[in-house]
Amino acid sequence: MYIPIKLTDNIFYVGVNDRRTALFENLLPIEKGVAYNSYLIKDEKVALIDTVHINHVDKFLKKIETIIGNRPIDYLIINHVEPDHAGSIKIISKLYPNIKFVGNKKTVGMIEGYFGIKENVEEVHDAQTLKLGQTNLQFFTIPMVHWPESMVTYNKDEKILFSSDAFGTFGTLDGGIFDDEMDFLMFEEEMRRYYSNIVGKYGSPVQKAFEKLSTIEIKMVASSHGPILRNHITDVLSWYNKWSLQETEKGVVIAYASMYGNTEDMAETIARKLAEDGIKHIKIYDVSKTHASYIISDIFKYKGLILGSPTYSNELHPNMESLVSRLSHIGIKNHYIGIFGSCTWAGAAVRKLKEFAAKVECELVGEPVEEKQALKEEKYHACRNLASAMAKRLQS
Repeated sequence: MYIPIKLTDNIFYVGVNDRRTALFENLLPIEKGVAYNSYLIKDEKVALIDTVHINHVDKFLKKIETIIGNRPIDYLIINHVEPDHAGSIKIISKLYPNIKFVGNKKTVGMIEGYFGIKENVEEVHDAQTLKLGQTNLQFFTIPMVHWPESMVTYNKDEKILFSSDAFGTFGTLDGGIFDDEMDFLMFEEEMRRYYSNIVGKYGSPVQKAFEKLSTIEIKMVASSHGPILRNHITDVLSWYNKWSLQETEKGVVIAYASMYGNTEDMAETIARKLAEDGIKHIKIYDVSKTHASYIISDIFKYKGLILGSPTYSNELHPNMESLVSRLSHIGIKNHYIGIFGSCTWAGAAVRKLKEFAAKVECELVGEPVEEKQALKEEKYHACRNLASAMAKRLQS
C-alpha cells in the first residue's frame, strides 16, 4: 500500500528509484543511483505520462493501482521512447487494452519499431491540446534534447512542465521528491555530469527548446529523472543555459594518462605552477582510473584544459584516445587547451593531441611539452612555462 505523492490534487508522482544498476545506458557509472519518474493525472480521463524501466514495473503498477484502483488508463503520453521511460509500455498496453498512445510523428514510428504498436495511436503536433476534463495538456517537441522524438507536456492549468529528460539528473530521490524537501544544490554536480555526457552534444537544440518554451509560464518542472522543481526552477534553467552555450568558469582540468609515472610527474609540475600563479580551481584526473564522464563534467565547468599522454604504439595512450574521441564527438568549444606528453623512443602523443585541439577549434595555449623518458630539468621548466601561459590566458 502506498500513500500517493501529489503534485496537485489530481496529479501524482508514480516514479521509482534504481539503486542497483551500476551503469546508466550500460556506459555511465551511477554510484548514487537514478530515479525513473512517471506521472499520473486523474480527471474525467486518466492519463499516464511516460512509464519506468521494465526492471521496476511491479512497484510502478502498484502505485498506479493505489491511485486509480480498477479504473482504466485512457492515455499514455510518451514524451520519450528511451527504454528507461518507455520500458513498461508493452505491459501497460496489455493491462489497459483500450489505452490510447499519444506522441509526435517520430514517436509513432519508434513505438511501432520497438513494441509493434500501430493501433490506438494519436499523433500530436506542437502546441496541440488534449483535454482530460478540467485538465488541459499541451505538447511541444524538443527534437535532439536528446533524441529526435523528444517532447515535453505542459499542464496549462497548473503551469507544470513535464520535461522528459530535459532538466534531469542522476541520483535517487531519497525520501524527498520535491526540491524544497532536500538539499537540492547537492544535485548540481550530478546534473552537470548528466547534461554534459548525455545532452552535451546538443547545445543548439537546447537553445531552440528554450526559445520555443519561452512563452509559457512554468511554476513546476517535473522531469523524468531527479527532483521535481518548484523552488529552484530559475537555478536549473540558468545552469542549462550556461552549459548549452558552453560558458565556463576560471579553472583548469588536467587529464593525463601515465604508464610508469613520468607523464604524471609532468601533470603534477604543471598543477603546482598553476597554483603558484593564482589558479584556485584545479582538477587533476588520471584517465585510467577516473571514468570519462566525471572528467567531461568538469571540462564543461572550467575554461582551461591541459591534456597529457605517453606515446603508446605510436599513438595516444588508449584511455586518452578514448577521452579525446568523446570530446570530439560532443564538440567541446570555448576552451583553452595545453598539451604535454612523454615517450621512450619515438614521440607521437603530443602531435596527436595537437591534432585534436585543431579539430575542436579550441585555442592552443603555451608551447606543447614532450619529454623523452623521465622528466628532466629542461622539460620541468617547460612544464612550468606551459602552466604560466595557461594561468596568464585565464586571467587576461
